[in-house]
Amino acid sequence: MVSRRMVLGAGLGGLALAGAGGVWRVTRVPETAYEPWNPDAATVTDDIRLDAFRHAILAPNPHNRQPWVIRLVGDEEAEISCDLDKRLPATDPFDRQITIGFGTFLEIARIAAAERGFAVDTELFPDGEAQPRLDKRPVARMTFNKSEKPDTDLLFSAITQRRSNKEVYDLSRKISDIQLETVAIDGGSWSTDPQFIGRMRAEILKAIETEMLTHHTNMESVELMRIGYDEIDANPDGIDLGGPMIEAGKLAGQINRGQLADPGSRASQIGREQLAETYGSIPSLFWITTPANTRADQIEAGRQYVRANLHATKLGLSMHPMSQTLQEYEEVSPQYAAVHNLLGAQEGERVQMLARIGYGPMIGPSPRWPLETHLR
Repeated sequence: MVSRRMVLGAGLGGLALAGAGGVWRVTRVPETAYEPWNPDAATVTDDIRLDAFRHAILAPNPHNRQPWVIRLVGDEEAEISCDLDKRLPATDPFDRQITIGFGTFLEIARIAAAERGFAVDTELFPDGEAQPRLDKRPVARMTFNKSEKPDTDLLFSAITQRRSNKEVYDLSRKISDIQLETVAIDGGSWSTDPQFIGRMRAEILKAIETEMLTHHTNMESVELMRIGYDEIDANPDGIDLGGPMIEAGKLAGQINRGQLADPGSRASQIGREQLAETYGSIPSLFWITTPANTRADQIEAGRQYVRANLHATKLGLSMHPMSQTLQEYEEVSPQYAAVHNLLGAQEGERVQMLARIGYGPMIGPSPRWPLETHLR
């Protein structure tokens, strides 16, 4: 939810840094948090499953919680389940968004396995569908089989380049219909209509304001913030706040969780203003609607979304999920209803994903836990 652009240390221009040591403190970068983005540097193994999962842990997922638990079974199978401590009960009370994150994981694992000449048979919820929340039962059971006719996927090359770009997009650069048709080729709908986007923008900004001014939803984000590169390296998940201004503000004691938790603080006010600017820069919208809201529908939405994100990456486009209006907590219900109506969802249908697409600045990847931390 929080933009990398957040300059929470307003007024830090006059901050005096104590010589070279102070400069180093604010200009350093994380040492280990981004290493998983170079899966080719990992120790070579004959186990195709590990290779596939080194790529799969780079999948987009809500609040970067990376909830995937992997248990290798025999020589060919793996069971994927949820780390129940990684769920988001305030903003995702029925684990719908977390389940979508399993869909992105499973699809990238399939793409990576195909690159090595393996097909993957996936059985969803083999021990029963978990409702109303996920539990310890497997989300999926995967079987990896050597294929006589490898069916590689052209999206493989985009996996390590994919980003969720949360910066301000360039509204002067137009996106062609052909580009958006390519992004949505595996599922989803899109629009560049200014009037429609204007109506959607209003609801999106209301939902973001609601989330930040509702105590229990705001605190869910605040508690997951990693402020500065020491915290990002120690816990490479959640919402990473890094960069020289963040480091300087933390060093000066001007950026901390107490301020971020207080909606009346200057830091929180600046955060809301900059989020409004970021989320307001919408050149085009992309959304995914499923016929129902089963766990299988949610997994499918994740599969479609990550493929759209990979297509966008190959086209040089930026993509950023903006799903605050789709969440199920009570305070955001007016925006939930309005967006479903605007997007033409029929009775029983569920809008699972909403994202903006455009041209954004170059950014780095999000932190990741290494594969070994997911293995059981």
